[in-house]
Amino acid sequence: MMILKSHTVGPLQVKAYIIGCSETKDAVIIDPAGSEDMLVKEIRDMGLNLRYIINTHGHPDHTVGNARVKALTGAKVLMHQEDDTLFRGKEAIALFKSWGFEPAPPADAYIKGGDELKIGRLSFKVLHTPGHSPGSVCLYGHGYIITGDTLFVGAAGRTDLIGGSFDTLVRSLKENIAVLPDETIVLPGHDYGDTPTSTIGREKRENPYLKECCAD
Repeated sequence: MMILKSHTVGPLQVKAYIIGCSETKDAVIIDPAGSEDMLVKEIRDMGLNLRYIINTHGHPDHTVGNARVKALTGAKVLMHQEDDTLFRGKEAIALFKSWGFEPAPPADAYIKGGDELKIGRLSFKVLHTPGHSPGSVCLYGHGYIITGDTLFVGAAGRTDLIGGSFDTLVRSLKENIAVLPDETIVLPGHDYGDTPTSTIGREKRENPYLKECCAD
């Protein structure tokens, strides 16, 4: 059985997700972006053992909590290599420092499209969905997709930052997300829509980005 908890944290109101396996008590946290002590306390209070910190992408509002959570738990940081490399470059560091963010520590290991992430007896597939950033990923499994900033309820991620590409984002949405079952529950990286979550079916009907994809 899957344990799923979410919290809105950090200066840019990121959705952090805790996923745990009720049988083995293994857990991961996705995009710990603030309130790190509270998140770790909740994980411990549920009797879970945090194995990994997973970043849907490398923008600092989603990675700002990596160092603290890692220090508290020893969990390893997982990210796509393209974002880990790009956002530790001088241009990106200067931009993000101007926003008030310090660089996150490098990832401990890389994930890529097609990988299967095991969380105890749970399994999530990594979907590489570049566009918002070159190394953006989504996690799909057990009827859910955690989309980071690739897809929001009624919208999609911005593409005007370093490494962003609107055409690439549209292709990712068409090839990797619009093809999922309509009943798949969408768990976005920010609560920007009229509801905190959605479904692929609803987004294909109402989200202009997915409607554009499905119209072809």
